[in-house]
Amino acid sequence: MNRFHLLIAGIGLAGVTVPVAASAAPWQSINARQERLDQRIDQGIRNGKLDRREATRLRRDSRQLAQLETRYRRSGGLSNRERQDLNRRFDALSARVRWDKHDRR
Repeated sequence: MNRFHLLIAGIGLAGVTVPVAASAAPWQSINARQERLDQRIDQGIRNGKLDRREATRLRRDSRQLAQLETRYRRSGGLSNRERQDLNRRFDALSARVRWDKHDRR
């Protein structure tokens, strides 16, 4: 019975520590994320995985995100809600870059 309790305690501890470790991903600034997206778009153009139309659309969307960030910052800095909104939008744009690079067109 003692082993059973030890096993349950170990599983409970793992259930608490694993999500904490997963959420401890390094935070990237918005400028770093934008720079990384631009690099991925450039790479896609160089290796032929992005055509001109895709790259133009992705760059336009990236510029719009930069403009949105500027508007947010003008209103007195980034609130948590604004930062979350920008992160969500960057995640979506990053997924679109990934999709466009691997859509086999």
